Amino acid sequence: MTTCVVALVVRKYGLANLEPYYQTADGALYNGDSIEIMRFMKSDSIDCIFADPPFNLGKDYGTKFVDKNENYVDWCGDWMAEGARILTEGGALFIYCMPSIAVRLVERLNRLLTFRHWIALTMKGSYPRGKKLYPAHYALLYYTKGKPKTFNSIRTPVQTCRHCGGEIKDYGGHRKALNPLGLNLTDFWDDTSPNRHAKYKVRPGVNELKITIPKRAVLLSTNPGDTVLDPFGGGGSTYEVCEQHSRKWIGIEKYDCSVIRTRLQRMQSQLQAEAV
Repeated sequence: MTTCVVALVVRKYGLANLEPYYQTADGALYNGDSIEIMRFMKSDSIDCIFADPPFNLGKDYGTKFVDKNENYVDWCGDWMAEGARILTEGGALFIYCMPSIAVRLVERLNRLLTFRHWIALTMKGSYPRGKKLYPAHYALLYYTKGKPKTFNSIRTPVQTCRHCGGEIKDYGGHRKALNPLGLNLTDFWDDTSPNRHAKYKVRPGVNELKITIPKRAVLLSTNPGDTVLDPFGGGGSTYEVCEQHSRKWIGIEKYDCSVIRTRLQRMQSQLQAEAV
C-alpha cells in the first residue's frame, strides 16, 4: 500500500488492522462484509456515503452471492445505523433503491438522520404489470447528519430533442432568462438512465449503476479532499468518480473486487496515456 493511503486509513478511519484488497493514492478497497468492516471504522470520519445495496430480489449474480435475505430490512437497519455513526456532522447519506424498498427504510432513517430529498430517477419502459401501475422510477434517498455542511450547486444542460435538435421545453416564455450554465438540478432526474449500457459494464449480465448517479451525489455533497464510502462496491462506479474528482474513498465489496480493480487500473492507464 502506498504510504499516503496507509497513513490516511490508520489515522482517520480506524482500519489499521485490515488489509485492503486494492489501493490507489486516494482510496482503499476492502474485500469483506460491509457491516463488519464498518464497525471497525471510527465515528465521525466519513463525509459522504453512497450506497447501492442489493434489492433482495432473489437474483443469482453468478458468484457466491444470491440476493435474498429474510431479514432484509433489519440488515439494512444495521448498516444504516453504522453509516450514521461514522458520518461526520453535516455529512450526507445517499441510498439508491426501488420505491418499494425505500418506503420501508425511511422509517428507520428518519430516526437516525435528517431527511433532505427523495430523488426520483426515471426508468424507461411500460411493460404490463397486472393490476399494478408500471414502476417508472427508482428512488435515491438523500439524508444528512443534521444540517448539511456542504451543498454544491449542480446545473444540467437544457434538454434538446435527439431527432431535431430543438429544445424540448419553452420554460414559460422565459428561456432567455435562464442561467447560461444550465438548469438547477432538481429532485426529478429524467436525463439519465438508471443502468449502465451493456457495452460499458464490467460485470456482464448484471445491472450496474450509471456513473452519472453517484457522480451527482458526490459532487453535490462533498468538496475535493473529502472522503466518500461506498459499502456495496458492485461495478466500482463510485470509486471511479472519486478518483476523477479528487475525493478520498473507502470501498467495500464482498464478492467482485477483481472487476473493480481492473476498472480502476484501466482508468488510470487511460489517464496516463492521455497525459503523454
